[in-house]
Amino acid sequence: MCQDPIACDFDYNGVMPSLLAIDLGLRTGFAIYGGDGKLRRYGSHNFGSAARLRRGVHGVLADLMDLEWVYIEGGGHLADIWMREAGRLGIAVRVVSAETWRRALLYEREQRSGDQAKRVADTLARQVIAWSGAPRPTALRHDTAEAIVLGLWGVLDVGWLGRLPNDLRH
Repeated sequence: MCQDPIACDFDYNGVMPSLLAIDLGLRTGFAIYGGDGKLRRYGSHNFGSAARLRRGVHGVLADLMDLEWVYIEGGGHLADIWMREAGRLGIAVRVVSAETWRRALLYEREQRSGDQAKRVADTLARQVIAWSGAPRPTALRHDTAEAIVLGLWGVLDVGWLGRLPNDLRH
């Protein structure tokens, strides 16, 4: 029985590439997108310490079938852990600041403060969940919402979606 909420995806048939978006932290928000540009799964995982994160990253990345990209919001030593392991597995990594994806997906008036941008990201993340046909959350943590929106920007960046779908324009 699979116990890892990031790596377990029982509906996945292994026929399309995937992209993992991470809102970095010891409590990590994650979103997994398929090559069709749609959100497959999302959530949050509390690693609790850098040592537990270091031990867990290999399993997370190795268990995701056809993982081609990892997009990380954040930097520092925690990002280095993900980048090093992804490199060992031959997975492309892109480290992105929140400002980068926010500039591309949010209106300027929606980014005047970090709190405001987080609220708008939450709304957009819920739209992505509905558009993708993913299960609706009972609660959506801000780290998970930001991972979902980062992943949306990632699938646009790698070309899996040619443009932002009309259903996601706000």
